[in-house]
Amino acid sequence: MPIAPLNEPTIDGPAPLFHHPDRNLALELVRATEAAAIRAVPWIGKGDKNAADKAAVDAMRAFLSTVDFDGVIVIGEGEKDEAPMLFNGERVGSGRGPACDIAVDPIDGTSLTAAGRSHALSVLAVSERGTMLDASSVFYMDKIVTGPEGFGVVDIERPIGDNIRALARALGKDVGDLRVAVLDRPRHEQLIADIRAAGAGTRLILDGDVAGGINAARLGTRIDMCVGIGGSPEGITTACAVKALGGFMQGRLAPKDAAERERGIAAGLDIDAVLTLDDMVRGDNTFFVATGVTDGALVNGVKREGGIIRTESVVLRSKSGTLRRIEAEHLAEKWLDPSDI
Repeated sequence: MPIAPLNEPTIDGPAPLFHHPDRNLALELVRATEAAAIRAVPWIGKGDKNAADKAAVDAMRAFLSTVDFDGVIVIGEGEKDEAPMLFNGERVGSGRGPACDIAVDPIDGTSLTAAGRSHALSVLAVSERGTMLDASSVFYMDKIVTGPEGFGVVDIERPIGDNIRALARALGKDVGDLRVAVLDRPRHEQLIADIRAAGAGTRLILDGDVAGGINAARLGTRIDMCVGIGGSPEGITTACAVKALGGFMQGRLAPKDAAERERGIAAGLDIDAVLTLDDMVRGDNTFFVATGVTDGALVNGVKREGGIIRTESVVLRSKSGTLRRIEAEHLAEKWLDPSDI
């Protein structure tokens, strides 16, 4: 029988997966978020967010070094508060395999972790090299996220009340049944008041708005929209996930002062532009991976049961439009000191 060309099916079935290394990339990357989540667990509720972040950063960096890809971190964490960080421009991976842009957040919700609260995640996102917007010179971004019904219906430049009413019509819901996620911050006092004045309910997020954006884009959740100013790294990371879910998202950079605005302009960013999903991450081959640190609406947190550590993760890929859940059991002896087992 003639040999089929690479990437084409044979009479006996599809070509081996090693001809498509990107198909397995997310399943390799989930090991890095699992490691970061597990290493952060000893610091849950201990009040030291930097110690938790350092443990997660060190674990994620170590596991990323074993993955066969050539990654460059475009969106890193740590610069906002001088916390431990996987820094922008850092090369990760073995250097073999596909060339990728990386957005990392070893713990999305360090304050949640330190306080022992829910909804903390370990997160990373990947796209092809040169496709991810480098917004690192401006730390904050205004965002709006909905499901696919938001296309042509909502707009970040319109008043929030107009957007709520328009989305309610598109969803076939009463305005009073809509739930809008927003970070609980002093800067959002007027936004929260306007949401409630429009008749919708709020879901206030204590920290880390990636899960809020993802749940707004997913079907079957209790969140219809996620709005407000959060971190630019979280915005780009969320965009990778929303692409895989087929959801709607817009963003606009929100510099905190004139000096940061000038830094953004010097970096080539259009500060006042409304950013679409394709502006934030181009192409149709993005990955998003998240593992729960503490329990949340998206995934469960890390659990220790005797000699077993359990993790739950989600893996999204835009090219195939899939969301996979991965539950894993890890031998505690491989992760903990003998005295802790």
